[in-house]
Amino acid sequence: MSLGTVVILAAGRGTRMRSARPKLVHDLCGRPLVGWPIAAAREAGAEDVILVVAADTPLDEVLGDGVRSAVQAQPDGTGGALLAAAGLIARGVPLIVTAGDVPLVDADLLRELAAAHAHGGAPATMVTIEVEDPSGYGRVVRDADGAIERVVETKHTDDLSAEVLAIREVNSGVFAFDPDIVLELLARVTPVAGEIYLPEVLPLIRAAGGQVASYAAADPALLLGVNDRAQLAAAREECQRRLQRRHMLAGVTIVQPATTSIDVDVEIAADTVIEPCTQLLGATRIGTGAVVGPHTTVIDSTVGDGVRIVRSQVVESELEAGATVGPFAYLRPGALLRERAKAGTFVEIKNSDIGAGTKVPHLSYVGDAQVGDGTNLGAGTITANYDYAQKNRTRIGARVKGGVHTSYIAPVVIEDDAWTAAGSVINQDVPRGALGVARARQRNVEGYDERRSDARDA
Repeated sequence: MSLGTVVILAAGRGTRMRSARPKLVHDLCGRPLVGWPIAAAREAGAEDVILVVAADTPLDEVLGDGVRSAVQAQPDGTGGALLAAAGLIARGVPLIVTAGDVPLVDADLLRELAAAHAHGGAPATMVTIEVEDPSGYGRVVRDADGAIERVVETKHTDDLSAEVLAIREVNSGVFAFDPDIVLELLARVTPVAGEIYLPEVLPLIRAAGGQVASYAAADPALLLGVNDRAQLAAAREECQRRLQRRHMLAGVTIVQPATTSIDVDVEIAADTVIEPCTQLLGATRIGTGAVVGPHTTVIDSTVGDGVRIVRSQVVESELEAGATVGPFAYLRPGALLRERAKAGTFVEIKNSDIGAGTKVPHLSYVGDAQVGDGTNLGAGTITANYDYAQKNRTRIGARVKGGVHTSYIAPVVIEDDAWTAAGSVINQDVPRGALGVARARQRNVEGYDERRSDARDA
């Protein structure tokens, strides 16, 4: 069954966000707020997705492929927004309308609504929800036969009857329509204070002899709209609950969900453990049997099977199977740790290829370097890779034994099986199997302390 056209109303001003950025581009678990209904429409199989935007907020950055936009020239309400898209809406196929700031409407709901609408044959089908506290929501008023009659807005309750206020069935803001009928009748709605409200078309449908059907959604979280940052936080909490539950049901252990944050596009294989206070962000991929955390952030990185990361930050990096990171390590973009490689305590690695089984145990910076397999770089290793004009690459071979407090001045080459002495500044190539020593010879000055004491007493 075709889902038809999905129109997403996204022209709200969002002034309550108190932000210089448009409300709908604020991040929600790794996706712009309006990206959630766009993704739901695509996943549900919409033939066409149309985003209605304000004239001064084009939202081009979130449109993506296959999404068209219509401009609502004046802020004249939800009905005005749908009319602004009329020229783009295909006739003769179902039309689904949802809001850009209600992010938890998912593909399943859209598919179920489309099926209910097709089965019922009514010109309009509205998703409704029963909630414990309906304050602020539009109440669904039904006639004596139980058919939907109208929606009563309740932002101002002074003129409303107790009977209406007692209704717990509310409008979710998600509709399915026959586009020919709704667009014709919507053009006849009388604006109130300059705005056309989309639910005002429902009485006109009834007056024209049509029915307004309903589809009852069981999940009150569908009503979580975002108008300010407090509501954004509430939506994020619910979104995290859903994302983490999905991972846990797929075999991932999340030790402390309340302190864990996982973006929507993160992939985690079974039998991996996510320790407390961990963030997995962007397009991160994690293999099976890994342990990530505690107190760890991984962004846009690939983490192989059995990798261990403790109290560290990993950004745009790749860790092959069995690698270990941390505690207190920082892997910057371009870091590659091959199988069983180690980046230890207070180690920073950037744009470097660290060979299989190689260890950078602690207190080191390795940048713009190629390091072979089975090498050990001692504590305090530094690759000096910038000459104030360009970045140069250091090449360190396999099975190299680097002494503590060694600096390698790029573009130096340390060949396989070479050694470097502790405290050396290596600025010349070291041949295979050789020991590179580049430090001043130690000289002891006898009686130095006694002479200083005599000088002080004089």
